[in-house]
Amino acid sequence: MSSQVKRAIFVLILSSFLVCLGMSLIFPVMPFIKNELHFSALDMGIMNSLFAFAQLIGSPIIGRISDKSGRKVVLVIGLLLFVVAESLFALTNSLIVMDISRTIGGLSAAMVVPTSNALAADITTPGQRAKVIGWLSAAFSGGLILGPGIGGVLARSSYKTPFWFAATLGLLSVICLAIMLPSDKKLKQLRTSTKPAIAKMKSDTNFWQDSWKLLSGPMGLLFILILVSAFGLVSFESIYSLYVNEVHHFTMANIALVLTLNGIISLLFQILLFNRMVILLGEKRLIRYCFFFAFLGTAWIMVAHQKWAVIIATLLVFTAFDLIRPAITTLLTKASLTDQGLVNGLNMSLTSVGNIIGPILSGALLDYNYHYPYFVVIVFMLISFFLTYKIHRAPTNNNQEPTEN
Repeated sequence: MSSQVKRAIFVLILSSFLVCLGMSLIFPVMPFIKNELHFSALDMGIMNSLFAFAQLIGSPIIGRISDKSGRKVVLVIGLLLFVVAESLFALTNSLIVMDISRTIGGLSAAMVVPTSNALAADITTPGQRAKVIGWLSAAFSGGLILGPGIGGVLARSSYKTPFWFAATLGLLSVICLAIMLPSDKKLKQLRTSTKPAIAKMKSDTNFWQDSWKLLSGPMGLLFILILVSAFGLVSFESIYSLYVNEVHHFTMANIALVLTLNGIISLLFQILLFNRMVILLGEKRLIRYCFFFAFLGTAWIMVAHQKWAVIIATLLVFTAFDLIRPAITTLLTKASLTDQGLVNGLNMSLTSVGNIIGPILSGALLDYNYHYPYFVVIVFMLISFFLTYKIHRAPTNNNQEPTEN
């Protein structure tokens, strides 16, 4: 790995960490905004859905744009939109303006996250990719883990402070990326030197045709598993606090302990162990085992009677989900040697679909019975486990069909 590639990867990791830290800073203050400004639960739900909806619509289109116009310019604009979104949220008390801010934030995420993964795939070899994708995933997780705690401290002075701090982090990310990341011309040269066999992408390719070709082709199953894993994680996570509090009588201290342990374990696995697990097992087996352990852990939570058993089962589920996504993403980047922006954009869009459907379905089922949402998760994880036997090996070029693994 050359020094230019290392520098580019470092900038991507730093930017992903800072943006995710900025995104998660606001989590602890959302209930206070609701109470302070007298918003309804529906208002807050719509506000969060707009973020996911903008991400859903924007990701594949922006991914395609980054394939054609270059990664760096898309990343810089995406980070600038993040600064605008956070500043706008800090400046207003209007629900409509806050909704606009969250929509801009969703577009920002649609530009930053898939483009970062696409650029990492562009400038690394298949052998290096699992390690780099694992680092990016760890940066993402690390930002989400540290953000709420920092946000809670900053909010003591004012609930607006975390948003200004997030905007400042976003601006620092823009400066770091603009100065330290090589130009698109140099990035293209790095891509060419890493993948000399890749042909130039045709300028007249049709976005919708290419999207449908990816979704209906050999990689279609991987996109389905991305959707299912996102749905499963959000369905599990969105009601977790309510479930363990009501069914297993967890206190806030118990829940905080579980989430802290999960954050530490997640970082250790993604930074230190993910690449070794891919080398040892291969992406396909790792995905299969993760779906199985997600199924096993969720079922264990439903039948457990001791708190220690629930905690172990919870960590098992969260760790499995934390490994599924980078494993599938790595396999997707290997399966398509070109159009990395479109591939990662579709990846993010399907994740957004899962993020929208999961909380709505879990919340509705929770009104009938506390066990129903997790029963649905169990069914989907078990089906996904068996679907992994249909995953094919990545082709060596875009015109070659994959073979059975």
